[in-house]
Amino acid sequence: MNLPNKLTLLRVIMIPFFIFFMIADVNNGQTIAAIIFIIASATDWLDGYIARKYNLITVFGKFADPLADKLLVSAALICLVELGAVSSWIVILIIAREFAVTGLRVLAASDNIVIAASWWGKIKTVTQMVAIIATLFNNYPFSLINIPVSTTFMYLAALFTVISGVDYFVINKKVFTGN
Repeated sequence: MNLPNKLTLLRVIMIPFFIFFMIADVNNGQTIAAIIFIIASATDWLDGYIARKYNLITVFGKFADPLADKLLVSAALICLVELGAVSSWIVILIIAREFAVTGLRVLAASDNIVIAASWWGKIKTVTQMVAIIATLFNNYPFSLINIPVSTTFMYLAALFTVISGVDYFVINKKVFTGN
């Protein structure tokens, strides 16, 4: 197993620790969870960078990397809903988009069509991770236009989630039409 795939697996392994520190009543638990999330998010960038730079892209990586991202982001968002820090409608929107795009990819794969990650999808992932980090550190008094920075980023994440989802379906409409 190459280094990028090990980093992807590390990201998955970090998720239960993140969840524990988010919801357990331990000293500095949410700060520890935030640090774990930041490190896990950094492995997303790092594994992709290493895989592309050293031509270490594998079938496992193509499958596991986006899955690890979805698991990490979903776990974080669900914990934040549990703690009352994020509105559930945003989390439902984000998770629904992930299911829809994954379904599109499965349908495409049944016709031997590979749907690569788009730039919109990458922007969506980054804005989601930044929004989660901002929310984890929401105790700090930053705001944009009298809206907390975490809320601003969460709305941006929701917006890019919708844009990227629509983009995947528009660009890949041939999966449904056969053209």
